[in-house]
Amino acid sequence: MSLQIQIMDEIKTAMRAKDTVALEALRAIKSEMLLAATASGSKEELTEDDEIKLLQRLVKTRKESARIFTEQNRPDLAEPELAQIAVIEKFLPAQLSEAEVEAVIAKIIAETGASGIASMGKVMGLASAQLGGTAEGKTISTIVKKLLV
Repeated sequence: MSLQIQIMDEIKTAMRAKDTVALEALRAIKSEMLLAATASGSKEELTEDDEIKLLQRLVKTRKESARIFTEQNRPDLAEPELAQIAVIEKFLPAQLSEAEVEAVIAKIIAETGASGIASMGKVMGLASAQLGGTAEGKTISTIVKKLLV
C-alpha cells in the first residue's frame, strides 16, 4: 500500500478518534508530500526513497523544535512535538542501533581501504546509500568520523 493511501487512512482514523496531535502530524505529512510532488514539476509520484527522506526531514525538524522548547523551559510546547515524532516514525523503516550502523560502516571502510578523514566523503556516500532510511545522517557522520580518525 502506498504511503499516501496509508496517510489518508490514518487521517480518517485520527479524525474519528478526535486525536488532534496525530491529525496534525498526519496532515503535515500529507502537505509535505503534495508540496514535494508539485515542486518537482513532474507528473510522477514520489519514490519510496523520496518519501523516506521527507519523513526523516519532518522528524528532524520536530526534534529540533522540541529541543529548543525544552531549552527554553516550555514543556507545554515540547510535548506535542515529541508526540508528533512518534506518529511520523510509524511510517519510517525500523532504525538501526548505533552498534549495527558502526558494523556496516566498519565493513565499508574495510572493503574500500579508506583511511584518514580525507576519505570521509567516499565512505559517507557509500554508507548513506547502503543504510538508506534506516539511520540518520548525523549518526552515520559521527560514526564515520570516529572510525576514520
